Amino acid sequence: MLIRLARPIQRDSIVDGEGLRTVIWTQGCAHKCFGCHNPSTHSFDGGFAQDIDELKKQIKNSHNQDGITLSGGDPFFQLDASIEIATYSQSIGLNVWAYTGYTFEQLMLLANKNDKVLMLLQQIDVLVDGRFELSKRSLDWKFRGSKNQRIIDVKKSLKGNKPIIITKYNKNNSYNILNKKSQHIYV
Repeated sequence: MLIRLARPIQRDSIVDGEGLRTVIWTQGCAHKCFGCHNPSTHSFDGGFAQDIDELKKQIKNSHNQDGITLSGGDPFFQLDASIEIATYSQSIGLNVWAYTGYTFEQLMLLANKNDKVLMLLQQIDVLVDGRFELSKRSLDWKFRGSKNQRIIDVKKSLKGNKPIIITKYNKNNSYNILNKKSQHIYV
């Protein structure tokens, strides 16, 4: 199986999730957010094809890493390959973060039509969701580009069938409340 990558994997990232991370830059994104810092990843024809088994070897040889991050592009546009990489990473003890332009709620709706969306979500520990919005850009919020993007505990969210927001990465804890209107639980 092949995965389309925008660039070679990046090791030792400290800005793409908690701890030292190996980042897999997937190629292809239909969201095409205005102001995206990775516009070269939008084209589904760009980048290069990488054999999944070779990528697994690279991940296994990424010593002293806390986890992997699926970024891009958007890993949800390459479901089969992303599932295989996330599942493998979990099997060798790495946690998995993923970035997507979809919201958690949109992914759950897509999962009703495509089981593979749920299969990928089940292999992700933390999801940074939502499109980048230039008007909401913030350099103060860790691990995301705009204030509308959320950092979600996927395992708890799947159990509760609603997004469980991880607030420890917020500059201020303004989200540290139960928002009854939107039915999100913030922890």
